[in-house]
Amino acid sequence: MDTAKWNCRGTQRTGQERKKVFVIGCGRWGTFIAWYLRQIGHCVTLYGRPDSKNMRALQTAGRNEYLTLDGEIALTTALDGIGDSDVVIVSVNSQGLQGLMDELRPWGLKNKKIVLCMKGIEISTGRRLSQVVEESADASNRTAVWLGPGHVEDFCRGIPNCMVIDSRDLSLKKELVESFSSELIRFYYGTDLIGNEIGAAAKNVMGIAAGMLDGLNIGALKGPLMARGPREVARLIRAMGGSELTAYGLCHLGDYEATLFSPHSHNRMFGESFIRGLPYDKLAEGCHTVKAMTALGEKYGVELPICSAVYSILYCGQSATEVLNRLFSRELTAEFC
Repeated sequence: MDTAKWNCRGTQRTGQERKKVFVIGCGRWGTFIAWYLRQIGHCVTLYGRPDSKNMRALQTAGRNEYLTLDGEIALTTALDGIGDSDVVIVSVNSQGLQGLMDELRPWGLKNKKIVLCMKGIEISTGRRLSQVVEESADASNRTAVWLGPGHVEDFCRGIPNCMVIDSRDLSLKKELVESFSSELIRFYYGTDLIGNEIGAAAKNVMGIAAGMLDGLNIGALKGPLMARGPREVARLIRAMGGSELTAYGLCHLGDYEATLFSPHSHNRMFGESFIRGLPYDKLAEGCHTVKAMTALGEKYGVELPICSAVYSILYCGQSATEVLNRLFSRELTAEFC
């Protein structure tokens, strides 16, 4: 794709300091973030493991299937440059985050701004990803999350979108929103870290459900999915101490178009492929998240019928048609219960 169709150089907010950014993760999203932040004027280093096919391709050709990197982006397979950075951005498999934090421990990171650009819940503990970082890193570091709709394929075609940055640290949130906003991505200040993280993770489960509907050739039911999905997620967010309104914001419902309908959605494509019995080898975070969601539902006493349905199909060998029939035969209730 031709990234020259959109150029955001010079659109950084007036007076914003040029930051040294170290991006960990050279998949499609991490590589895009490195490209994007370099375009708006930051100094960027992109890290990938020595055995990473993605990193080898970037080092050889300077591009991947989506975009061509600016030659001023430093590519590295070593973590020793992380100490010089102002901001550390993490874009890896959510279930590998604790392992990454353990790997970073010898570097003794202090006074860093750590931004998580991934969506998920740790299966083994039910921890939100910001909790994983905060419980593993020095207290001098500050953590934020970068969430919301948008596919690399669309951004590279110059199609803008809105996203959200949230943190328990108000000054960090303000700094990042002002430093990272441009004409391509309009950032909003998040106001509910619990709700944003749970909502963002849960939308991937809804994406799998949507793909299953497509696989069963009943995609018209995505309308009810869009209405009922946020209701059950809102109940869980409230039970965990967040604001149920967050489920209707950018982190969850606002991300449904990109997750439930887009051909670029890995979770939707996985769900459809699963129903059709086709192989699918790309990362679909919802497969992990649905395990954590069902566990959290049990822990907090919240009924999550859609998440439970997806779990039953993926991990209990139940027929998708039978599970869907059970959803429709549940006790009749008022729409907004």
